[in-house]
Amino acid sequence: MSAARIEALLARARDERVFSAAAWSVGTADGELAGGVLGTRSWDGPALERGDLFDLASVTKPIAGLAVMALLEEGALTLGTTVGDLLPFFRGSTKEALTARDLMLHTSGLPGQVPMYRDHPTREAMLDGLWTLPPRRPPGEAVEYSSQGLMLLGMMAEAAASATLDVLVERYVAAPAGVSSLRFAPGPGERERCVATEDCPWRGRVVTGEVHDENAVVLGGVAAHAGLFGGVDDLARLGRALLANRTERVLLHPATFAAMTRPRTVHLGEVRALTWQGYDDTGSPAGDLVGPATFGHTGFTGTSLFADPELGRYFVLLTNRVHPSRAGAGIVAVRRAFHNLAVLS
Repeated sequence: MSAARIEALLARARDERVFSAAAWSVGTADGELAGGVLGTRSWDGPALERGDLFDLASVTKPIAGLAVMALLEEGALTLGTTVGDLLPFFRGSTKEALTARDLMLHTSGLPGQVPMYRDHPTREAMLDGLWTLPPRRPPGEAVEYSSQGLMLLGMMAEAAASATLDVLVERYVAAPAGVSSLRFAPGPGERERCVATEDCPWRGRVVTGEVHDENAVVLGGVAAHAGLFGGVDDLARLGRALLANRTERVLLHPATFAAMTRPRTVHLGEVRALTWQGYDDTGSPAGDLVGPATFGHTGFTGTSLFADPELGRYFVLLTNRVHPSRAGAGIVAVRRAFHNLAVLS
């Protein structure tokens, strides 16, 4: 494992102020091959430690998706279950006939990243905004990455299970994977271990220990599109669980897991599995050297988790690239280079 090169890459990126903090881990189903931390929790903060917590942003999506697939195994819903089947509030809206499959593949036709918090500052108002949000196209015609769709998926899961999403993630993902730090809304005693994100104009302060995503803030910090926090060791444990789940039940039955991670949207020009990003030949955040069966997800705050089942490796990179501003795009090249170096040994 080219650990020294990875450390040098991340140190250069920090020198260029791409992020103040980075934690990483690469390994197999049997354990970590290499990993480390560097930097500080904020630009003027204490040194980063391995137990510190990062805002995972959209890495939340496939973790919530694992809980949805566990509910499918229990018969609480299917991929064909519609929004209207589980959420009476949305009956009569353009969301009523959207299926869990549509939402998980980002083929629902709903628009992408909509800053709904600006006009809908309460949960009730956010629901009204989702009700009226116009789709761009009929479902199934194109892939358009939509956090709004994942908001709806999380609400469907909660209705199907009669439990909140934080409970479902703990029950179906955190507990069976043995990850103790994975959680929504860290408590007051945990916030001092959290890595800073943006100096948020909307909130008027540097955000630390509360979700960065503004729409998730309005939803109380618990949503399927964003909101989870976690540390590098627990994301590594989850990566090992993903690799092991190909042949043994860890989180899901292997058949369910295979169905979840199978690419389904190649014909639409972007590779998506059920809440997972697949591997695209051009511009993949997982770099140039992983195999076509690779799946994972990135997070807007500078986080990512990928697994290559053919190579038998997981890749975790956690940073706070939005600190103190989301304006920089340096993480794109850093992330690709990290994965390339992590494959080489």
